[in-house]
Amino acid sequence: MSRISGRPAISNEHVYGLSLRVARWRAGTPGTPLLFLNGIGADLVAAAPLLAQIHDREVWTLDMPGVGGSPDALLPYGAPTIAAVVMEIADRLEHKMIDVAGFSWGGALAQQIAIQFPGRVRRLVLMATTPVMGAPGIGWAAMFDDDMLASGLKIQTATPLGIAYQSAAMIGWSSVGFLSGLKELPALVLMGEQDGVMPACYGEMLADQIDGAVLEMVPGSHLFPFTHAAAISARISAFLDQPAPAKQAAA
Repeated sequence: MSRISGRPAISNEHVYGLSLRVARWRAGTPGTPLLFLNGIGADLVAAAPLLAQIHDREVWTLDMPGVGGSPDALLPYGAPTIAAVVMEIADRLEHKMIDVAGFSWGGALAQQIAIQFPGRVRRLVLMATTPVMGAPGIGWAAMFDDDMLASGLKIQTATPLGIAYQSAAMIGWSSVGFLSGLKELPALVLMGEQDGVMPACYGEMLADQIDGAVLEMVPGSHLFPFTHAAAISARISAFLDQPAPAKQAAA
């Protein structure tokens, strides 16, 4: 456990036939907790240097089936199913309202959660992601990303079945036509300036679909949340700490 940055509390949650490894940093800290959803094949160890630097709030994440400390799923699953699984864990943690940040594949899942569970998400952070997931091999493309090659990060820890099921869960998935329904939900969209896996046009699509979303280009390529962890954690914290919009505060 000592190799995981910030030494989070680790547990295993059994939900709908799945066993999922969950990590919590600063568990029980007052305020709205932040859920982080990782990219395809990436585990909580890879995310830990980023999440450990997001202070003054509880931050939690989990390994998807077949990734890191979570064993393979027995059956394939779809985006709505895994979103329901994640929110069941949120309920067990007594998180009725959450902030959600998602990277790449996890950014698509973050959108699914916001759409599927209206009223449960206070703020949304989408990083290096898209409203249209049509390329199941996109996680492997990140292996040849400039940041990945330069940093020596070990991102992929999934089994072949884990990768296959994660990929299949998002084949043909799209949030286009649904994101416009996220009224009054503050959203921050971060895209890497040199990202060849998720170019800026995808971030522009997201910002166009989400009313009032803020789109920012940041240094780095696809893996910027990991290779520029200090700057990204600070930007996420600043966004989450902003005063709530008047209509959201009244609700």
